Amino acid sequence: MTSQLAHDRSTTSTSEEDILRQIEQAVLDHRLPPGTKLKEVQLAELFGVKRGKIRKVLTRLANSRLVVQMPNRGASVAKPSAEEGRDLFATRRAIESAIIETLVVRHDQNIINQLRELLESEQQAYQQGNNKHALALSVDFHRQLAILAGNTVMQEFLNDIIRRTPLVILTHLGSDTDNRCRNQEHEAIVDAIADGDAGKAIEIMNQHLLHIENQIDDKPEIEQPNLATLLLSQ
Repeated sequence: MTSQLAHDRSTTSTSEEDILRQIEQAVLDHRLPPGTKLKEVQLAELFGVKRGKIRKVLTRLANSRLVVQMPNRGASVAKPSAEEGRDLFATRRAIESAIIETLVVRHDQNIINQLRELLESEQQAYQQGNNKHALALSVDFHRQLAILAGNTVMQEFLNDIIRRTPLVILTHLGSDTDNRCRNQEHEAIVDAIADGDAGKAIEIMNQHLLHIENQIDDKPEIEQPNLATLLLSQ
């Protein structure tokens, strides 16, 4: 582990932005489970920076609700309640429905081709057993819909919610692959957009998100691995 840390320090930038991105990505990759303690001293050692920089990063993560800071208890990865989780998915359904409505109006063959290329890459990643990359592409599919719709405000709202979604899934559903996006539904959404059928695309998207939302429930506590193991795992 020591040699790995030394390698990371020598090859990775240790700016505040980079540390923030690495922790956020660890959440999106399902490597940092809810409730994980984020100790300033340990993080400072892992990234080779001073505690002040780590403190700033944790404050920013708390502002985006990925981290919870408690007086005299330090910081930990946020652990959304079941109610908050359902609210997040309900909000996603509303935002992504609006995104699809906008996209159907302005779509052209170039937009459809971009979406199909992304779906092909996602499917290949699953077939090759590269689940980490497949998960990233699955999340990116939803982001790309917002980007191609051209509404920057909806993009920002969706990005904020997407960053918090993995915490809901890991807290209340676990890490089973069935709790992630289903590629065939992504394809059906694109087919409906290509046909100009906003109603069908929205219906599929709603069912797509409800598949996870309807399973949200409180789960028992599980013991978490060491923080360094979680952040450095690939």
